[in-house]
Amino acid sequence: MSDTDESRYRVVHNEEEQYSIWRADRELPAGWHAEGTAGTRQECLDHIGRVWTDMRPLSLRRQQAEAGAGTGT
Repeated sequence: MSDTDESRYRVVHNEEEQYSIWRADRELPAGWHAEGTAGTRQECLDHIGRVWTDMRPLSLRRQQAEAGAGTGT
């Protein structure tokens, strides 16, 4: 894939709120959902960089929140 790639991509996410990009002309793999943003590869990557600020999977964030709530911190 080169910097001159003109393909269209879309931003996708899974149940763990992890993000990726996927070619717009391809069927999404099981467990992934279109987020609503589409564009060039770089546009999609830039969007992910803005919105995906916590890389921890959702299940880990929940577990850590529950553990923190139980300790009084």
